[in-house]
Amino acid sequence: MHTKLTLSIDNQVITNAKEYAKNSGRSLSDLIESYLKYITSSNKDDFSISPKVKALMGTFKVPENFDYKTELSNILIEKYNK
Repeated sequence: MHTKLTLSIDNQVITNAKEYAKNSGRSLSDLIESYLKYITSSNKDDFSISPKVKALMGTFKVPENFDYKTELSNILIEKYNK
């Protein structure tokens, strides 16, 4: 059952949210409903993960000593020092 909800939100936030929804191929109502389900869920694992992200899960293992900040720094240094 769906119920209509009226919200008061800053105009710029609405504009940005509509653009985000459009680019995501989803409706603004769907995005808001998903967010509200997530924040009110007692089990955050129940939140739906997009099929694209699910397809990537478990495809590689990160070494235990992996430091993403160091790796990111190295990549940026390499990229911009050329």
